[in-house]
Formats: sequence, structure tokens, C-alpha cells
Amino acid sequence: MAASASPRATAAPTVFAAAEYGLFYKTEPQVVADGAGTWLTRGQNFLVGYSEVDPGGALARREQVDEYVLLLPDRDTPAIVEAGRERIEVDGFSLVIVPPGDSRITLPKGGRATRIFSTRSDDLNALCSNAHSYAEPHPNVTPAEPWPDPVGGFRIRVYSLDVPPTPGRFGRIFRCTTVMVNYLDEQHGPRDTAKLSPHSHDDFEQGSLALAGTYTHHLRWPWTPNLNAWRDDEHALVETPSLTVIPPPAIHTSRGMDAGLNQLVDLFSPPRMDFSEQGWVLNADEYPMPSSPE
Repeated sequence: MAASASPRATAAPTVFAAAEYGLFYKTEPQVVADGAGTWLTRGQNFLVGYSEVDPGGALARREQVDEYVLLLPDRDTPAIVEAGRERIEVDGFSLVIVPPGDSRITLPKGGRATRIFSTRSDDLNALCSNAHSYAEPHPNVTPAEPWPDPVGGFRIRVYSLDVPPTPGRFGRIFRCTTVMVNYLDEQHGPRDTAKLSPHSHDDFEQGSLALAGTYTHHLRWPWTPNLNAWRDDEHALVETPSLTVIPPPAIHTSRGMDAGLNQLVDLFSPPRMDFSEQGWVLNADEYPMPSSPE
């Protein structure tokens, strides 16, 4: 939640998209199969599949075109991840990068699992609860280009989320070729109203995935000379689990509201250059940044 990843290279926008909300706690899953219910909501360049899985249930992909990320937010939710010739047992409270091709994720104890994909998979795009909203590309969002392949090639990569906060580092940030995930530091109790962080992004969406607690997402769009393009401010109260997609260049900030744990995960596609250049990405040694243009 900082300044834009890149300076605006074009004229100020004159048309604005609305925010998108996937309120998984209020709706039925889009997919029920193999002992799992999955809710799907998308942005322009990324989509989220949030799943609640029975013991022994599985989440499978065939001929997946690119990498995706698996989040296991609960410590008592181990998984078995299979892709290619690999089979890896993964502890709960982990982030896993799954390679392209066929893959299968089994949860022996059941539990929650979230997968973050690019929108290069047309079958998943069509299943999203808000697929109609992206029948035409949203304004102001730069199309995503994959980042360079990982060092040593594509394979299952597992990272613990048990990373203590470090002064000067923002959250727990991981990237792959398609997305960046910032598993924000836990917030206990309501966020101080004198310490919010309103900011905007010029040319990319932010996905805010709520996995614990309740959040108010505050959004304000710029005014332009054309009154017909103005949008009302929003102060959207969302519960868990949910995904909010914040469009550029809306000014936004999010406030955790519950007395207990409030857990938010920020999503970006493609990965953010500004966060990468700060040295905040925990797996940067495995995922190179794009070369600078000549």
C-alpha cells in the first residue's frame, strides 16, 4: 500500500471503473467438485479462487498455462501438492508457487485454501462471479506481461509464512512470473483512525483479500471536468472471506475493524516494480526482475 509502481506516461484518466467485490461469505460457490467448494472473483489481470475443502478433498488444474500461487493461511491445514513428477507435503501457514501444467492439491484434514491465478485461463475467467464486468477491459489498467522465468526452471516452490516483521520491510512479499502477494502483518484490534494510509495507483489494480476479521475499504475517485464521470465515495464494510478489487486511480485505504485478528492479503499482477526495487521480496533470488529497457 504505497505509491504507484510506475509514473503515469499518458494523460490523466477521464473514465473510471467501479470497485469489484467478491463476498464469498454471502454467496454460493461457483464450483463444487472433488470435496471442495470454490468461489471465484477476478480483476483484469488476476483472479482469486477461494476454496473450503472437506477432509481428503482436492483442487486440480489440467494444462494450466502459467504459474499460480496457493495460500494456506491456517496452521492446521497441511496439503499435498503434486505437479509434474513432484509430490511435496506442505505444512499449513505456507505460500506455494505451483508450476504450469497439470497439478493437484489435496488437503488431508480439509480446511481453507486460496489460489491466485492470472487471467490467462479462459475457463476460470468465465466462472468468476463478476465475469460480466470484464467483458471489456477496464480503463486505466496496463495489461500484464509475464516476468522472467524462475532460476532453475518451473517447479513447486514452498515458503513458510512464519516470517517475523522486520523494521523497514513492508509485509511478507512473494512474487512469481504472474503475480505478487503481500501477506500483510497481522493486525489485532481496530486500526487507529489517525494512522490510515490513503494512496492511489496510476495503472494497476489492487486485490485486497480478507482472510480474518472485518474491513472497511474507503475509496474516492478523482473529479474531472466532466461531472458525468464522477463517482460517489465508497466506504464498503466487508467480512471474511472476501476479495475487493480496487481500480486505478481511486484513492483508497483499508481499516481492520474487529477486536481480534484482522488479516488482509494484497495482490498485484504483474508484480510491482517499486516493491521489488525496495528489496522487500522474500523470494527475489529465485525470480528475476525484467531487464531495464535500453
